[in-house]
Amino acid sequence: MRVLLILLLVLPLPAAAFEAVTSREDFVALVVGKRLTGDGVGLRVTPDGAITGRGFGFKVTGTWQWRDGLFCRTLTSAIRDFPLNCQTVAVQGDVIRFRADRGTGDTADLRLR
Repeated sequence: MRVLLILLLVLPLPAAAFEAVTSREDFVALVVGKRLTGDGVGLRVTPDGAITGRGFGFKVTGTWQWRDGLFCRTLTSAIRDFPLNCQTVAVQGDVIRFRADRGTGDTADLRLR
């Protein structure tokens, strides 16, 4: 019994899993009034479908919509345009995770601030 208690105190607890965001309403509730920040990126996503901010020192603008449970966006910056891409969204605490290509591509984790 004593060994079990020691193990419970010493071993790390498993991290909480990311929870899928599957509705537009839940997504808007998460991002409204917040900045999404990450390495070199600071964005705002508004309920009316606009994306604004900066990425690696450049102005970024775009549009988004919710389609079939996915966040679908286009982005434009001075150095690159990003065509329409539909992404899964998940959240864990103050981290929101976007996974490109309908959930099969690269991931981007951003902080909700």
